[in-house]
Amino acid sequence: MRALIIGCGYLGRRVAALWQSRGHAVSALTRSDENASALCSLGIQPIKGDVLRPESLSALPKADVVLYAVGFDRRGAASKEAVYVQGLANVLRELGSRIGRLLYVSSPSVYGQDAGEWVDEASACAPPTESGRICLAAERVIREFFPADAGRATILRFSGLYGPGRLLRRVESVRAAEPIQANPDAYLNLIHVDDGARVVDQLVERGSRAPIYLVTDDQPVLRRAYYARLAELIGGPPPIFQPSAADLASFNKRCSNARLRQELGDILRFPNIDRGLPDAITSESAGRPPSAAQ
Repeated sequence: MRALIIGCGYLGRRVAALWQSRGHAVSALTRSDENASALCSLGIQPIKGDVLRPESLSALPKADVVLYAVGFDRRGAASKEAVYVQGLANVLRELGSRIGRLLYVSSPSVYGQDAGEWVDEASACAPPTESGRICLAAERVIREFFPADAGRATILRFSGLYGPGRLLRRVESVRAAEPIQANPDAYLNLIHVDDGARVVDQLVERGSRAPIYLVTDDQPVLRRAYYARLAELIGGPPPIFQPSAADLASFNKRCSNARLRQELGDILRFPNIDRGLPDAITSESAGRPPSAAQ
């Protein structure tokens, strides 16, 4: 299989490692020479280009499967809308006819529910935030590009990724007993990054082709419980919350992974934070490389 990753970062490199373990040839789009060298060292074929520069995308190869996981770089000059919507449209115009299958990483921010209710792939989307509206606009680009063959494109609404390399700032904040300015009784929807990579791999391996999947673990967790567990694991003080009135009015939603479980079974190694946080902390301390998805 020929695989292409656009946005080969925290999640993408783990997916690449899994695909390479199956003997697939993996290439990835990158903007920098430094990252191109890093990709080469991982056995990934780098392709220089930028999703916001259509003229730079002509070298993108034909691929049996494409993972599109471009994140927003707050240090860059481009807006989130330009990166997520226009960048995606640029890639599809250049590459669309040469894609066997596209998996696009989106977000549960496309939902508007905010009272702790459960949502799934069939729930209404009415995002109240600009970020959510941008994500939904990007999803529309995909639906408009593949109107007659929906099975070629799958939207993956990923909950918050955590794992080694993503905890250091929070760990130091908890150790320093810094107040957390958020509602302690609001829900967090999470997925360990290694499980996220495994889901992508298994959707391709098993040929699962629903138009949308919520990629999340088995158990949404209250923010209070998440930080209490993190503090316990690192030997830090109990977390202190200082929410504003606006924070207290928001409880978020609870994301269901029932469709994933029905199609893929119990494939998650870390179905909740009680399993996932200890691994993430241990792996971060041991310096496990980001390509080492298990």
